[in-house]
Amino acid sequence: MISVHLERGRISIEETDLPERPPGFALIRLRVAGICNTDLELQCGYYGFSGTPGHEFVGEVVEADTPYLIGQRVAGEINLACGDCDFCSIGFDRHCPNRAVLGIVNHPGAFAEYLVLPERNLHVLPDEIPDEEAVFTEPLAAACEILDQVMIADWARVAVLGDGKLGLLIAQVLHAHGAQVTLFGRHESKLAIASDAGIQVESSNNNHRAAFPFVVDATGSPAGLKEAVSMTRPRGILVLKSTVHGQVPVDTAPIIVNEITLVGSRCGRFEPALALLRDHRVNVASLLSAEFPLQRAPEAFAEAARPEVLKVLMRPN
Repeated sequence: MISVHLERGRISIEETDLPERPPGFALIRLRVAGICNTDLELQCGYYGFSGTPGHEFVGEVVEADTPYLIGQRVAGEINLACGDCDFCSIGFDRHCPNRAVLGIVNHPGAFAEYLVLPERNLHVLPDEIPDEEAVFTEPLAAACEILDQVMIADWARVAVLGDGKLGLLIAQVLHAHGAQVTLFGRHESKLAIASDAGIQVESSNNNHRAAFPFVVDATGSPAGLKEAVSMTRPRGILVLKSTVHGQVPVDTAPIIVNEITLVGSRCGRFEPALALLRDHRVNVASLLSAEFPLQRAPEAFAEAARPEVLKVLMRPN
């Protein structure tokens, strides 16, 4: 099969054997995959990654222990938990200390013609969600995770910093929840997507000091945290969504003085994300920028890294 290989910042194409399917796993034929900011950070050296990246995908099950799954169109949760530790026993499998992570830690990713995942990780996709929208399930679930972690009233003011893919998804999720969302960004074309969805938008140059009880940093920039802290009101909650390669300097004084609560936020449950997609309560199609065959992955990564570009998809021939 064809697979994408990432090593020392270089993207290449390899011919490899189909992955072996352990008991309890499914063999999945890729239909479409999306490049996200984490993949770009891996290219920059995040986690010291080497191997096949990719964790946003839609595939078709071709082999499985469970007959019902064969032939089904699926998306998959990215954390492969051990199932035996204390965290797994209380349902915190996303924080299993022994976990592998699809396309990130110790498990080959979805940028390949075939991949394997545990059957328990798979979600059968409703027919009414097309592949091009279903591929957003994983990042949309990450956006929904905020509402599982923080109690945000449907009238609360929320600032979302960053008009990239994740920032736009977060703004739409919180807007659908009923919050009064303001998205701050630097790109008129991206802000227009949020504005068309009924979300208030402003330039990142407009800093509202200590104005918001809830702030989400999705800038993907080391400077974003400082800006987010300054916009959070005393005893407010700041949700951190950016994964950045390298260390981020933090001035803790305003966090302590203003008693700001920091909440790290990562992966989320797929169920609320699939419900939003099925009910057309978020517009993910507007985030699609380009599509490449898997064999042109180096070009696809270069396109995805351009500042004005949002979601880039790849498909096998």
